[in-house]
Amino acid sequence: MSRSVRTRPEGSGQALSEAYDTALLDLDGVVYAGGNAIVHAVESLATARGGGMRLAYVTNNALRTPDAVADHLTELGIPTGADDVITSAQAVARLISEQVPAGARVLVIGGEGLRVALRERGLEPVESAEDDPAAVVQGFGGPDLPWGRFAEASYAVARGVPWFASNTDLTIPSGRGIAPGNGAAVEVVRIATGAEPQVAGKPLPPMHRETILRTGAERPLVVGDRLDTDIEGAFNGEVDSLLVLTGVTDGAQLLAAPPQHRPTYVDADLRGLLTGQPEVAEEGSGFRCGGWTASAGAEKLELDGEGAVLDGLRALCAAAWTAAGDGSCGLDGGKALARLGL
Repeated sequence: MSRSVRTRPEGSGQALSEAYDTALLDLDGVVYAGGNAIVHAVESLATARGGGMRLAYVTNNALRTPDAVADHLTELGIPTGADDVITSAQAVARLISEQVPAGARVLVIGGEGLRVALRERGLEPVESAEDDPAAVVQGFGGPDLPWGRFAEASYAVARGVPWFASNTDLTIPSGRGIAPGNGAAVEVVRIATGAEPQVAGKPLPPMHRETILRTGAERPLVVGDRLDTDIEGAFNGEVDSLLVLTGVTDGAQLLAAPPQHRPTYVDADLRGLLTGQPEVAEEGSGFRCGGWTASAGAEKLELDGEGAVLDGLRALCAAAWTAAGDGSCGLDGGKALARLGL
């Protein structure tokens, strides 16, 4: 992927599952939502895998072990092994292992996913600041994590023990709505200590490095629904990305995306892996994709034509990103998006 500023979604004459050897798939909002498979996900992934594409599932959630994630996916009809799952717990455990002695004790504030990942790297999980830990690691511990665990982390961090976090996502989706994520828990310790953790998860490089080391991907495609984790992580890793619109990102956020949040490709759902991507071409003072033409006016984005909704959105992205340059588009795209039903 070029580091030059992206001004439009790219086209592809090949199906993405043929153009890339490995899909690095986010889970929540991409493969499932509220524990249930998203429409078209199971059959699309089966077809991509049957055509030779490797599927790897990359999650910032450090609570569940790779075995637990693989079992869940298999139950949904997506046969998956633990080796196909990469978690932020694994990424942060590797980061810690590179900075502390072999066999060192690590104070764990989180769930079983962190403990399993630390043992995999030859480190010993402990529960108290009085256990003489060489590091503190914090990862999502679920809704039942006791408040006293944050105090335990704070005692150790305040003494100068190096502090690590699996990720800093402030929120996490649940079956009942949006709940506080590990980033909110990290803020508790940050407020108490004034310290800053080393962070491993998306969108930072340690997570991308972990996925490449574990998959051996040579032409990876990041597939996600969040601009600030999945797509920015691909940008930081200098690889291509596919944004699917089955999760948290809506049309307005996509049009306003700064360069590091602009995906290579945009599609409705995981069926986008199985097709090529249409070209977005300059036409006069605007951009055409399919039957739609989009341009940037003085105060708002203009859209004219008819055809597939996604083609209109791709054309609008080109108009918005070109107008914004290396910033965020401030033009009003509401009327144009409403015409597309987005």
